[in-house]
Amino acid sequence: MARSAKRNQTRSEDLREKIDEDIATGVFPPGSRLDETELAARFGVSRTPVREALIQLASTGIIEMRSRRGAIVPELAPYRLVEMFEVMAELEEMCGRLAARRMSDEEHHDLVLAHHACEVALKDEDPDAYYQRNEIFHHVIYAGSHNSFLADQASMLHKRLHPYRRLQCRVRGRMRTSFAEHQRIVDAILAGDAELTAESLRVHVLIQGERFGDLMACLQRDLGSPRPQIAALAALARRATVSHQ
Repeated sequence: MARSAKRNQTRSEDLREKIDEDIATGVFPPGSRLDETELAARFGVSRTPVREALIQLASTGIIEMRSRRGAIVPELAPYRLVEMFEVMAELEEMCGRLAARRMSDEEHHDLVLAHHACEVALKDEDPDAYYQRNEIFHHVIYAGSHNSFLADQASMLHKRLHPYRRLQCRVRGRMRTSFAEHQRIVDAILAGDAELTAESLRVHVLIQGERFGDLMACLQRDLGSPRPQIAALAALARRATVSHQ
């Protein structure tokens, strides 16, 4: 019995990772309903581990469980998205400040390798590959903070923003700009400049003004999400960010 329970737990954990990956890569975009029966058929399992996987994802905020509709990939309101990116920027700023002081030579090497991997994706003009390697780049910095609680919090919010961070890579010119920002971050970390690293990461992650409008336009284009006028959303983002300055 114990062995069977452990096997079911492992299966549900594997499913959680697969569903999470499908959400991050846009297979299940924001607003999608995750039907247990369809997921069970998709992955060739019974509904029980699927249900357990969905409960695990809901506990971290990746999906929401709603009465009568079941599991839903949440579609964030514009003001909520701005708020979450603001918090993400602050968490990455803290991670960067600590990483600049605490990363070892080996971790510096890992950071440079992650940065070069992003460069290859940029030259290949492959936004999906860039997104995946960008994820590694940021998680190297989280780990380099040598503060496991902070790294866990940053990783958790990073996961919730997966679909939106991925879509940013599809905005025209964003990959090139992102890579240039990465270069400043890498240079600051290697120089041990904690404050420059922190500020560079905050600017890199924060979305506001035209950049927010571009993200919303990309969301509407790629996901077919019903949205109000993009200009109105950009104006909302400007008001939200200016009010915090």
